[in-house]
Amino acid sequence: MPSLRLGDTIPNFKANTTEGPIDFYTYQGKSWAIIFSHPADFTPVCTTELGRIAVHKEEFNKRNVKLLAHSCDKLKSHVDWVNDIKSYCRDIPGDFPYPIIADETRELAVKLDMIDQTNKDDEDRALTVRALYVIDPAHKLRLSMQYPASTGRNVDEMLRVVDSLQLVDRIPQIVTPANWTPGEKVMIVPDVSDAEAERLFPGAIDRVPMPSGISYVRTTTEYRM
Repeated sequence: MPSLRLGDTIPNFKANTTEGPIDFYTYQGKSWAIIFSHPADFTPVCTTELGRIAVHKEEFNKRNVKLLAHSCDKLKSHVDWVNDIKSYCRDIPGDFPYPIIADETRELAVKLDMIDQTNKDDEDRALTVRALYVIDPAHKLRLSMQYPASTGRNVDEMLRVVDSLQLVDRIPQIVTPANWTPGEKVMIVPDVSDAEAERLFPGAIDRVPMPSGISYVRTTTEYRM
């Protein structure tokens, strides 16, 4: 089975979806994209995930992110299931806001490395894990997360990592620390000199002394999203 690594180019593909046939590169255009798989339709955790992601669609729009769900169920199953999702998550505005790929042959699931190792060789029982890929406008894989079937994803974390990736693309001299959210302090990359850091963030740098004597923890809140 192929293995996708950060920095790989996501290959183009064609697929049938709840919004009709798509060509992935055409669908993505110049936007970021998140492809996320779920193990099966008409299951409780998946219903909550796709519903909450739908509720937050406008937040993804603000970040120029296209959403694309995936599973190995049939297209009609997806269409029928969407009605359940909308009934369960009553705060989804309007029509269901993103397409769901129908990958009955599992061809795309294998291509994108989404198949669970359990029963991976049994075509009738092999399930996709909760794979999530954040893809930049150049079709490069920038972040990958995989959850087991028993654990639903956190939509706030999906938005947070997109915010981090887009911010450091714009300001490559910074990185975001653990538990960072927009507006909180960021960290200055160690190979940025003090002079360059002061030029970028004049008078707005906090330096944290360390027992090693090495000055590598420098933070600032003077940046813009």
